[in-house]
Amino acid sequence: MPDLFIEEWGEGVPVVLVHGSLATGRDEWQAQQTLADEGYRLLVLDRRGYGNSPAAVGEDFVRDAEDIADVLGDGAHVVAHSYGGLGAMFAAAQRQEAILSLALLEPPAFTMTADNDAARLVERVRSIWEDDVSDIVWLERFLESVGTEPEDLPPHVLTETARMVPLARNCRPPWDREPPVAELADAPFPRLVVSGGHSRGFDAICDELADKIKARRAVVAGAGHEIQFAGAPINAELLNLWESAEH
Repeated sequence: MPDLFIEEWGEGVPVVLVHGSLATGRDEWQAQQTLADEGYRLLVLDRRGYGNSPAAVGEDFVRDAEDIADVLGDGAHVVAHSYGGLGAMFAAAQRQEAILSLALLEPPAFTMTADNDAARLVERVRSIWEDDVSDIVWLERFLESVGTEPEDLPPHVLTETARMVPLARNCRPPWDREPPVAELADAPFPRLVVSGGHSRGFDAICDELADKIKARRAVVAGAGHEIQFAGAPINAELLNLWESAEH
């Protein structure tokens, strides 16, 4: 096992929950805690640099992939949100035999730009990395680009989140390399790609990714980019996916 902090909820079939940028595992997956009552052991990790896991200068989905691959053990379902989805895809390609299913919630697969809306989203996000601004201004621009309105967040949450901004600003950028789509398309486990129905750019990216990796496609609206916060609707999608992997 890697030296990550991992909190466990429930007992049963393992499920690895991988959070996105600017959050911790516990913060991001609270609405999924009830799934522990359905016969699943939720492994809620803090990615490197976040929460109680070892420090890092910036987040790195290649290193995340190594960590996630180690957490899988003999086999687990994987659910990953946003930047966490990049590492999850590479881990799933590397250890296909240990993946029971893979669910990706709006991963920034920013090499998927066949659609004009997707290309515009990627261009907007890339431009933010070039901004020479304070962390709080950078955070506001970043949140707006992925579909989260900063004014919807309580001021103390915005301030606390700003402390994590250096991890995102110094990250391995999502466009650094192409996701392993060919390996995932041929993988034996079921796959699900979910968008939040709030961004035509993200919808287009998820459409293209789902097509390339031969995944089922779903839209769970109501929580913007933070799809997991929708609770019951996304939980139902996950349960359906996990049950399909058992047949």
